[in-house]
Amino acid sequence: MASLLAPYTLKGVTLRNRIVSSPMCQYQARNGLLNEWHQTHYEVLAKGGAGLVMVELTAVSPRGRITLGDTGLWCESQVQGFAEVAYGIKVAGSVPGIQIGHAGRKAGCSAPWLGGAPLPDSDPNAWQPIAPSAISFMAGSPHLPSAMTLEEIERTQQDFAHTAARALEAGFEWLELHFAHGFLCQTFLSRQANIRTDRYGGSLENRARFLIDTVLAVKRVWPEHLPLTVRFGVVEFGQEAEASFSESIQVLGWLKEAGVDFIDVSLVLSDVNEPVPWAANFMVPYAERVRTSIGLPVGASWLITDALQADAFVRAEHLDLVFFARTLLSNPHWPFQAALDLGIVDACSVLPIPYSYWLENWTH
Repeated sequence: MASLLAPYTLKGVTLRNRIVSSPMCQYQARNGLLNEWHQTHYEVLAKGGAGLVMVELTAVSPRGRITLGDTGLWCESQVQGFAEVAYGIKVAGSVPGIQIGHAGRKAGCSAPWLGGAPLPDSDPNAWQPIAPSAISFMAGSPHLPSAMTLEEIERTQQDFAHTAARALEAGFEWLELHFAHGFLCQTFLSRQANIRTDRYGGSLENRARFLIDTVLAVKRVWPEHLPLTVRFGVVEFGQEAEASFSESIQVLGWLKEAGVDFIDVSLVLSDVNEPVPWAANFMVPYAERVRTSIGLPVGASWLITDALQADAFVRAEHLDLVFFARTLLSNPHWPFQAALDLGIVDACSVLPIPYSYWLENWTH
């Protein structure tokens, strides 16, 4: 029977356990370039014992950054820094993964600890975001995105493909496309954010076209033996929650046909006032329904913090992988604590040998 600390294989990649370090934006890059902060951050997470360490949301173009501090892989000069991080993750025993995406109408803001507001027009570093339609994320905001032309749509899909190719060149073995959280790809699906009248708007099939075409573009450069996954916002909470979930199941079926291997089940978050029912493990039932409905392996995050519960979700086949973010920030060696909580006899084995040796012999 599968368990939280059992190995997991997807295509040609095997994780040492089912614990994933979820993508967590650090906002410490300059011009998209990684630095010593990222090198240390990701190596610590890998040495802590996670099976898969995902590098944070990485912009496919300069206009796709949430903030000026976002990481980016839109040009060749950025590859080396990512290669060093991927190598450090792998040497520490984890599989190096990366999430790529475009912030869409949420782009061009300050860091969250500085308020997260759009950069003022007076800032020389400010830029106008792009989106399916010229509709702001926050009602009444003067920070309007420009509606994408067909040429911009095609160019952005190619940006995803080029970034995926650079991620492969850098040594990443697991690729996640960000189709959630109110970013560009998610907003193409939204009836509120997408009021286009061309082939990218209107019907669900048209609104899903950008996502499907993006997957197909990436498939042309991403090798078949490595997992191609998406983080997908499956439910928009509110009066139409079940209707949005039903549409998501339909779209996920199309993405499966396009070649997606795994779904990281997440939130829509396209409305700043969305009434999300924050509670422990609240996304797990949705992930289980996705797994049952479309027949793809799934993972989820969002307030999963207890090792016994996480293990139970895997054993019951509700989840195939469990994504942890703040839990691992507060304790990068949480996988070791999880092994102790689960009564694993050789709990130290989840850690690198220089750690496990001393911990196993701590009484001598």
